[in-house]
Amino acid sequence: MIVAANLKTNLTRKQTKEYIETLDDFVKTNHINQESFVFPATSSLDSYDTDVTIGAQNAYPVQNGAFTGEIGVEHLDEFGLKTILIGHSERRHILGETQDVILQKFNYFKELGYTIVYCVGEPLEKREAGVAEMMDYINAQYRGIDTSYERLIIAYEPVWAIGTGLTPTNEDIIAIHRELKKKSPAPLLYGGSVKVNNAKEIMALQNVDGVLVGSAALKVEDFCQMVTFAQELENK
Repeated sequence: MIVAANLKTNLTRKQTKEYIETLDDFVKTNHINQESFVFPATSSLDSYDTDVTIGAQNAYPVQNGAFTGEIGVEHLDEFGLKTILIGHSERRHILGETQDVILQKFNYFKELGYTIVYCVGEPLEKREAGVAEMMDYINAQYRGIDTSYERLIIAYEPVWAIGTGLTPTNEDIIAIHRELKKKSPAPLLYGGSVKVNNAKEIMALQNVDGVLVGSAALKVEDFCQMVTFAQELENK
């Protein structure tokens, strides 16, 4: 089971360091053998002696260069990072990344052997348009992606559920995960208003291999509880 925290544009460098140290201590003290990922804000990236996997929320597909506001592989190498989040809905819908841009990033970091957490999902209007149109929309996000890449993790996030408090029914999650599992053998995470009070139930669903958590992961105690749920489910 994989439990991943996307901290987005939250927590200072000091707060992030305390977060990761607390999580690492929790994982070691409780002998957790599930995979824990943390994606800090760019300014909080650093080198950490931890069993937790630290990843970048974003990077430009270059070693370095004249790309104002971006970071490249040179910066990730400094901290020994080999994990990256690609295709998150906020990058697609707020920052305007097209599938071509996302594919360029995917292929670049794939060639470097990165673990890639690749995000797909649909906005509300596509869901309400019916299953066929919704799946066409999601399928387009797989265009060009090597779904058999051995270091790939896919995260399904219904865009309309992120940060809204709305969550698909368990039946909805089961149905979409069943379809997406046909497209790739990669672990498949669920993301979209995952909280402490629903994380265990969601992770117990068929074809859900873990969760990608946003705002509900900002309190490390809450995220540790979700990690505990993953361990409990694995031990059943």
